[in-house]
Amino acid sequence: MKKGIALLISVALMTTGLIGCGSKTTETASTDSTVTESSADTQSTASEDDGTIKSTGPNGETAVNANTLKLTDDEIEKVKAGKYKAAISFHYGGNDWSASQLKGLQDTFAKFGIEIVGTTDANFSAERQVTDLETLSALKPNVLIGLPTDATATADAFKRVSNAGIKLVFMDNIPKDFKAGKDYVSCVSADNYGNGVVAADIIGQALKGKGTIGEVFYDVDYFVTNQRLEAFEKTMKEKYPNIKVVSKMGFTNVNQSSTVADAMLTQNPKLDAIFAHWDVAAEGVLSSIKAAGRNEVKVSTIDLGNNIAKEIAQGTVLGLGAQLPYDQGVAEATLAAYSLLGKEAPPYVAVPAKKVDKNNLVQAYKDVYHVDAPDWLVEAATQNK
Repeated sequence: MKKGIALLISVALMTTGLIGCGSKTTETASTDSTVTESSADTQSTASEDDGTIKSTGPNGETAVNANTLKLTDDEIEKVKAGKYKAAISFHYGGNDWSASQLKGLQDTFAKFGIEIVGTTDANFSAERQVTDLETLSALKPNVLIGLPTDATATADAFKRVSNAGIKLVFMDNIPKDFKAGKDYVSCVSADNYGNGVVAADIIGQALKGKGTIGEVFYDVDYFVTNQRLEAFEKTMKEKYPNIKVVSKMGFTNVNQSSTVADAMLTQNPKLDAIFAHWDVAAEGVLSSIKAAGRNEVKVSTIDLGNNIAKEIAQGTVLGLGAQLPYDQGVAEATLAAYSLLGKEAPPYVAVPAKKVDKNNLVQAYKDVYHVDAPDWLVEAATQNK
């Protein structure tokens, strides 16, 4: 591990997460800190598999595809010669999304010769993240990668980091009133709007354009989850007008998703499918479906956590739109190097959405995590074909 304030901790197998995948044992460096999401407006309507990013940024920015970010060999050597240091401030480190993104950051910073001096996990606490930022700043990094737990509550703390001359690259969310090119370098996200489209298409196609569905959604104003829900609902309305949303129930804590699903199933005895806002919420929904003996009710969601991957293999989950968190980490580290070179960076970058279902599950797992699918998943996928 890199030197610094980070302590090695083991994160739980099924901890909650807002925007990340949620059920893979991993280790992450941490002193304890958090991540966030906000709201969406105009989106493009490009088709699913053409490589076009459908999301726009928090301030309406046009997205640049993360796959277009490049450094030449000479530029990489210049970065290495600088012996730069980086710090990472996570919203939350206890899920597959954060662990995979951290690995992308670590691998890319190592390639560029940039030392990671500290990694923190705010555990969804804005107050803790403010303290974390003070601690990380004291280590005098040249760049800091962070996801604000609250765009307003952490804005002053991130402003102090920027004013100290530390280059900022954000994950998913931007502090209030921050300006690209002035207060920060860039923001990198998944194509969450695109993933919402994928989740809708999976249900629409499975139901052959006709049926009744419910939505179990995160009832908090966060940019990333808002994009997903907007895309899902718009796609359903425009492409599948004979599929009716007959129930829409929200939760503010992911542990409530099962309780919400219990009520939805009780009130709607003829429900065909449910969209859950992300994979950990989908786990709660599946628990309710199984407990109620309603296995005819199918699920789509977003994020490829291990538990949901197994459910896809078994056929209880139709499929999902996957983020590519490792690739997001690569993009963030690359943009950090851009800033150190004085190279112009796009204000908003997104990693393309990825459709995952039974047909491509094993390869999709490798695409998401950059490791081979575990034997248990390969076996489950093979047995249930």
